[in-house]
Amino acid sequence: MEDVARVAGVSHQTVSRVLNNHPNVSSKTRERVEQAITELGYRRNTAARSLVTRRSQTIGVLGSELAQYGPSHTLLGVQQAARDAGYFVSVAGLREVTPETIKDAMAHFMDQGVDGIVVTVPHPGTFDVLKDITAQVPLVAVGSVGDEHLSGATVDQREGARLAVQHLLGLGHKHIGHLSGPADWIDAVARTEGWRDALREAGLEPAALIEGDWSAECGYLEGLKIAAERSMTALFVANDQMALGVLRAFHEAGVHVPADISVVGFDDQPEAAYFIPPLTTVAQDFEELGQRCIGLLLDRLETGTTGTPVTVKPRLVVRSTTAPLSN
Repeated sequence: MEDVARVAGVSHQTVSRVLNNHPNVSSKTRERVEQAITELGYRRNTAARSLVTRRSQTIGVLGSELAQYGPSHTLLGVQQAARDAGYFVSVAGLREVTPETIKDAMAHFMDQGVDGIVVTVPHPGTFDVLKDITAQVPLVAVGSVGDEHLSGATVDQREGARLAVQHLLGLGHKHIGHLSGPADWIDAVARTEGWRDALREAGLEPAALIEGDWSAECGYLEGLKIAAERSMTALFVANDQMALGVLRAFHEAGVHVPADISVVGFDDQPEAAYFIPPLTTVAQDFEELGQRCIGLLLDRLETGTTGTPVTVKPRLVVRSTTAPLSN
């Protein structure tokens, strides 16, 4: 750092301010320092910095179900936000979510000396285990749904489901079924509650509730049953992957979407716009979710306060799988 300061003609404190993106540095000075950094090939000595600051600049992320679109993109959002803030990320992906695996992962993070931990496990039992663990660093949960022991950031899954169902109600549909995610997932439960809320507010009884497993295969198999029964005019599906399977099943059964039945998914994965027909769905902003989560964690590191849970709003993306109810 002293070499950079000498070449740039500034103090080493100014170099430190530039490296830490401090606002009180003029653009010309910042440019000189950055040019000197490039010329010298300077890289921070993170080990030396850790000795001074007593921080590792590493955040642990405890995750599971990372093969699924939602958890995997939540992880990507957290990783990007952490890197933007100058932190490395250490990920512990759980194959099985048990008290033992959670405790082992937490002990691993403590051995690494992480500065904080982000929890992205979508099962409610996780928080019960974490309550019994005395963590030496701040914890922040993604999808904590207001857990009183943890600050957290979450997408309002219940509101997203309400948006989907209200859209269908606005099109004249009254018999609206729901293909849900697994009952032991926080997000799946919230989406089911949102579906019920919207129907109750409209004075309607829910149509069929079918529990799925998030997979396109499940959507396909359940879609064949729905096509045979013809008991609903609209279907809210808890994720886009299952909706994809549903659309194929309806096509094979000769059920036309949206002429015979309207379909709404959830997530707005990139492929949803290219389904046949393009899928109406609820979008989640995983990048913002990651930023809010890391922001909460950094606030805790700086101030020591728990912080207020943050809720990110979803939005409805209307495409071609929904249409007014035909008489």
